[in-house]
Amino acid sequence: MVDNRSIVILRRRDLPVDAESLAGFLIGKSLVCETAGGRVSGRIVETEAYPPGDAAGHSFRGLTRSNHSLFLERGHAYVYFAYGSSHMMNVSAERAGVGAGVLLRAVEPLEGIPLMERRRNTEKLHDLCRGPGRLTQSFGIDRSLDGLDLCKEGPLWLGSAAGPTGVVARSVRIGITREKERLLRFYERGNPYLSGPLRLRA
Repeated sequence: MVDNRSIVILRRRDLPVDAESLAGFLIGKSLVCETAGGRVSGRIVETEAYPPGDAAGHSFRGLTRSNHSLFLERGHAYVYFAYGSSHMMNVSAERAGVGAGVLLRAVEPLEGIPLMERRRNTEKLHDLCRGPGRLTQSFGIDRSLDGLDLCKEGPLWLGSAAGPTGVVARSVRIGITREKERLLRFYERGNPYLSGPLRLRA
């Protein structure tokens, strides 16, 4: 059981500036979404960094109308629709005007699990937020939250750790073709809620 009082909103000054450091820092921290349907939260257990100049990142070709949230100062939501089926969420990184982000790949559910189950139409706890598309579906995150400041009170925010964090490991990123050998995926080693193949969870 999570003590709600133990989770506080992260301040922007708490967040590392560069994308790689931010991706590691977010492991073990909380993601909280509060809507009329209820509150859901979870521990962030898997992220991927997309630093400036990364050919696999959405900011690689520069600022556009659709990716403008990646160019906001660190700690804002960048939400986009991918593969014609799923929303995905990044946390913007770096300083304002520098396009970079951290993809949230997996979360360990803490609060609002019945609501997550209804949204995902499954009672398999380990499948609720395992992967970036499942995560956003469970949390009810869509494009309406794009650009939201995650460092202040609102419908979606980043919170402090709800408990101790295990060993943070890193690996290659998943499901990309450019710069795929870079070790920019961060995860809590051995966590049962991780996405990806088994060889990338140990």
